[in-house]
Amino acid sequence: MMSRVQKGLIAGVAATIAVSLLEIPNMFLNWFDPFQGVIASMIGMPGNLAVGWAIHVISGVFILGPLFGVLCPRLPTDTPETKGIVFAVGAWVLMMIGVIMFGNYRTFTAESGFGTIAWLLITHAVFGIVLGNVYARLVAREKRGAAIIGGATAH
Repeated sequence: MMSRVQKGLIAGVAATIAVSLLEIPNMFLNWFDPFQGVIASMIGMPGNLAVGWAIHVISGVFILGPLFGVLCPRLPTDTPETKGIVFAVGAWVLMMIGVIMFGNYRTFTAESGFGTIAWLLITHAVFGIVLGNVYARLVAREKRGAAIIGGATAH
């Protein structure tokens, strides 16, 4: 039996992989400023994408995933995917506040402005959809296993 934090951790891995797969073409085709570049410049290391990727993975898997597992039953809305979207958009809002307060004031200027902000919002929504879906599947799988009443354990 897995705890909600463990389920959130697994869902965070899946959601981080999904968003990373969206971000890889963006980095090579240069549609918008890469999320990892925004993170790196926010902490004072502009251009260091390796640090941005590390922070992206750590925050998606070890912070946002388990936190979603804890908060999921308390989030508004009915479906797990919309709960994930609410959670991820909330994380996006906090990230944008952090960028504005602690980042470089030129982070979203010139050609990278609105497009980058919209791209970050879209990828956070995708993160939330995957996070909620995987978490709900893990919860449902556990409920199906617990539904066998009077069954013998397999040893």
